[in-house]
Amino acid sequence: MPAEAPASVGPAASGAVRGGHPEQREPGGGWGAPASGAPGASTVSGPGAGHGFRPPAGPPLVPRPRPRQEYVDAFETPDERVGGRPGGSGDPYASVTDWDADAPAGHADDPDGSGGAGPDADGRQGKRGKGLTFTGVAAAAVTTVLAVVVAGQVTDRDGGSSGDVTSRAADGARAHDDSASRSDDRATPSKTAQAAPATYGQKMAKKYPLAADLQGSGRFEVIPGTDKAPGHGHKWRYRVDVEKGLGLDGELFAQAVQKTLNDDRSWAHDGASTFERVSTAEPDFVITLASPGTTAKWCAKSGLDTTEDNVSCDSAATERVMINAYRWAQGSKTYDDVLRGHAIHPYRQMLINHEVGHRLGYNHVSCSQNGALAPVMQQQTKFLSMNGITCKPNPWVYPKG
Repeated sequence: MPAEAPASVGPAASGAVRGGHPEQREPGGGWGAPASGAPGASTVSGPGAGHGFRPPAGPPLVPRPRPRQEYVDAFETPDERVGGRPGGSGDPYASVTDWDADAPAGHADDPDGSGGAGPDADGRQGKRGKGLTFTGVAAAAVTTVLAVVVAGQVTDRDGGSSGDVTSRAADGARAHDDSASRSDDRATPSKTAQAAPATYGQKMAKKYPLAADLQGSGRFEVIPGTDKAPGHGHKWRYRVDVEKGLGLDGELFAQAVQKTLNDDRSWAHDGASTFERVSTAEPDFVITLASPGTTAKWCAKSGLDTTEDNVSCDSAATERVMINAYRWAQGSKTYDDVLRGHAIHPYRQMLINHEVGHRLGYNHVSCSQNGALAPVMQQQTKFLSMNGITCKPNPWVYPKG
């Protein structure tokens, strides 16, 4: 549609009230008529099509019980050790039963020192030999029982079950081997990858919790730092203030303002203007992110009521362009209904362009062609349809760039 486009714009007269939000429709071109005292405007074609959105181990080994010395002394030969075989091999307690190969002469049960190994008169082993064999077997049985009992007591103290103890005590080596093999077979877990920090686009595409009736502290903090003006047109210096206690990312807000205003689709189009963020120098205006309650107070200083629809404003009688933090965090139904899950980023761009447009001297206008992109100076937070005409959401002054 044919529309009025700014060739250059200047600050409005001091104390003038521009672009109040309670009204629905105002005369003017596609971007709205400049306020009284602003430079004239040339005629250009209207908004074009399109808009920017778019390793555990196995069970612990139970300490092997060691037989007491009196049981060790009961065995006469290596063949009679617990678990022993002819030749003295296979002793599971070898580390604690290091006996001599021959029994000492003059043992209490062997007064003649013969050791009882010789056969008796009829060729059979003597009674003493049989007695020693029986004694050894009996001692072995007692030692085995003792080992199981001691192992059970150790495990019970550690919180284990007696059944598991019996199995491990009877075959401790196998339990150890199984545990090792299970650990070796397990894949080594990979290190947890550190999450990459969210990008600007990801942060701008996300909504943030904030109450619609929040009354903030009323105290502001300046976002420190400087963003140099990238263009060569008229330089506007602005400061970014954020109300304390909002819980919103002030750095993200400041980044969004700088990126949006210096986009060629915004007021910086075709080198007409350029915007520089300052934090210590004297600004031309202050873009302020504030709670709904604080926004209403500052807008009221310029005779504007933002409470009915919870909107933002340019408080022209002050230095502040007020951005309602609820709208910044949550967006609007008008954008959500059309753009669904892709609404919040372009809505935030529209908020910035719309309110700074008031500061540059432009008033509200409404769409005049069904299906066209809404002018950026339309009150898009409130409506996209009026008098039978429905427009599409549009965050930009010059959508085609």
